[in-house]
Amino acid sequence: MKHVKISPMGKTSLRIDREKVAEARTILGTETIADTVDAALDEVINLERRRRVMERIRKRGGLGPSPDELQRLRTP
Repeated sequence: MKHVKISPMGKTSLRIDREKVAEARTILGTETIADTVDAALDEVINLERRRRVMERIRKRGGLGPSPDELQRLRTP
């Protein structure tokens, strides 16, 4: 993934589908286009973080102790 350095806040001009903005605004409960875009970006970032966590869980065999650990814990 390519990272581009961008200032924390600034004005940007872009073409945007107003119907998508209206739908996203309803879903996200935002008031302005800027708030909607910002909230949508937060959602995308958080989605990727959740995917990474789920992938780590999948690779490690799930949550909690492994079957071997359970057996060891159950053995007196």
